[in-house]
Amino acid sequence: MKKYILFTVLSLFLAAAQAQIDRTTPPKKGPAPEINLKEPARFELSNGLKVMVVENHKLPRVNMYLTIDNPPILQGEKAGVSDLTSAMLGKGSTSIPKDDFYEEVDFLGASINIGSQSASANCLSKYFPRILELMADAALNPNFTQEEFDKEKEQLLTGLKSQEKDVSAIATRVQLALAYGKNHPYGEITSEETVTNVSLADVEQFYRNYFVPANAYLVIVGDVELENVKELVTKDFTPWSKAVPPSFSYSKPTDVQYTQINFVDAPNAVQSEVAVENIVDLKMKDDDYLHALLANRILGGGPQGRVNLNLREDKGYTYGAFSAIRDNKYSPIRFSASAQVRNAVTDSAVVEILKEIDKMITEPVTAEELSNAKAEYAGSFVMALENPTTIAAYALNIETEELPSDFYKTYLERLDAVSITDVQKAAQKHLTTSNARVVITGKGSEVLKNLEKVTFKGKEVPVFYFDTFANKTEKPEYNVAVPEGMTASTVLENYIETVGGKTKLEGVESYAMVAEAEMQGMKLELEMKKTTKDQFMQDIKIQGNSMQKQVLDGDSGYMVVQGQRMDLSPEDIEKIKEESAAFPELNYLAAGNISLEGIEPVGDQKAYKLKITDKKTAFYDVESGLKIQEISVEEIQGQQMQNIMGYDNYQEVSGIKFPFKLTQSVGPQNFEFLVKEIKVNEGVSPSDFD
Repeated sequence: MKKYILFTVLSLFLAAAQAQIDRTTPPKKGPAPEINLKEPARFELSNGLKVMVVENHKLPRVNMYLTIDNPPILQGEKAGVSDLTSAMLGKGSTSIPKDDFYEEVDFLGASINIGSQSASANCLSKYFPRILELMADAALNPNFTQEEFDKEKEQLLTGLKSQEKDVSAIATRVQLALAYGKNHPYGEITSEETVTNVSLADVEQFYRNYFVPANAYLVIVGDVELENVKELVTKDFTPWSKAVPPSFSYSKPTDVQYTQINFVDAPNAVQSEVAVENIVDLKMKDDDYLHALLANRILGGGPQGRVNLNLREDKGYTYGAFSAIRDNKYSPIRFSASAQVRNAVTDSAVVEILKEIDKMITEPVTAEELSNAKAEYAGSFVMALENPTTIAAYALNIETEELPSDFYKTYLERLDAVSITDVQKAAQKHLTTSNARVVITGKGSEVLKNLEKVTFKGKEVPVFYFDTFANKTEKPEYNVAVPEGMTASTVLENYIETVGGKTKLEGVESYAMVAEAEMQGMKLELEMKKTTKDQFMQDIKIQGNSMQKQVLDGDSGYMVVQGQRMDLSPEDIEKIKEESAAFPELNYLAAGNISLEGIEPVGDQKAYKLKITDKKTAFYDVESGLKIQEISVEEIQGQQMQNIMGYDNYQEVSGIKFPFKLTQSVGPQNFEFLVKEIKVNEGVSPSDFD
């Protein structure tokens, strides 16, 4: 009974208390929480290396970060030497072979990474002395060998070659080159030519010049004792010779005189890469640093940014549109707002992005937008404090960016104090629609006509043309006249005759092919077999192990991916049947429903463009008649993905010409298959399709 009475009294008390609360009025915002960041202990070696130590004994782990805070380095005619230096560092030392180095680091459950201007490692605290020693040894006594150099150089060249038709890679390269100029460290282009210029001696000289302690900082965070760290760092890093990096000057990037479109033609693009950019002069120590960050966050710094809400949510032009404002103490830096959009709406996307930027400049943001942006930054800031990497970065920033010692302790307080007026002033200072450079990389034959009609705020936006290496060029010519009498059937007949003739091709009942490619240093093998009986087998192997296999035998088939077998759907079967023909041109000719769309450039060649289906296009060289490219488009997880297959280096087998070089590009992935063997009417048996 007493318990019941007590419960009733408490219920009445709570009800009365709740009745006195006015829930229509939000609670008053309290003061920003105080951030307690442990001040790092500091000491400096005689060679100039500055060391910061943050003791944290919560977990038995240690994180080490070595940063060389050099100004940007202009590589010039040997652009790529920095990449090669990074690739060769961290692979053992003059005293420890690469394999032994890797084995010991793995055995200790640690990681060590070294770049041309940095190094990092993490490990259990009980292994800290040895891991610090290994990191210092590999960083200060690199094992530069001709064999390793040749291997890394070949990989870099292969990577550059694979980017030749990568629209996103081309767009990024040109955006940077146009924003900064090709004679600026941030805008210079690493090409096959510049990499070819680099020798092992250049790598060694680059390392000696720039991997020096004058501007170096070593930050150690974790379960360590300061005196022990001093002893170990002094022992391991004192041998680092005192030196200062060379100094040089480079051009200062500036905005264009008036807003303009800079267009790069990418004939294989299925969507346009659009970037609106301008130069900003922003440093972390500036009074309006947080104001500029908030302005960018509201404009396009996340999914709720205005450009994304406009272009994706409202217009449906893209799967994502974002903006980024950067800071740099050494050079003016780039602001950009970008999106990948459908070809048909490229011009409209440009106008909408410019409108959103202009609105940020001319109109105050709303209180709700500012409040949400502050909440996002505050949340990210507080969450980041749990990561030891963050503590190291903050300590380093205070040193290198000339920040006040309480920069991060007062971060939330200063963030909370930013006003709507502050945000608008930052947008007016750092953003522009009067001197904006709009860089578009896309399929000119489909987008240029409308781009040349773009107007903004009542003015025409002029279009200038650049090649894929940011060199000024003439407007692409798309209206190349198709010779009189040339039809799709004529193109197909010329191809058939060129590769061997109709009789020869119809005599092929089966053929087998083996080709190889390199993928991240591993061998990729492609085996393919086809017959005229709707039989098809394709097996892709990595290091000899089958990763993906497709088999079709008439009206049934299956796929095996990493050991998991799945039956093919009726739709898949029909698609593979199309691919199973040894020479699909014979079927195209018989069907008679292929259309000649015109003449378009494919690399340095001019080609007849044949529309095979709504999702497949084939290109045949105007001069030789040979097929040089096929483009197919598929929708994967709601996004259009483009599959480009290039054909080159035709060689004769059994009286028929086959391409012995197949270059496949799917999204950002590029593979160059070199054919090792082709067999005609042999090497295929019924068991291949079981």
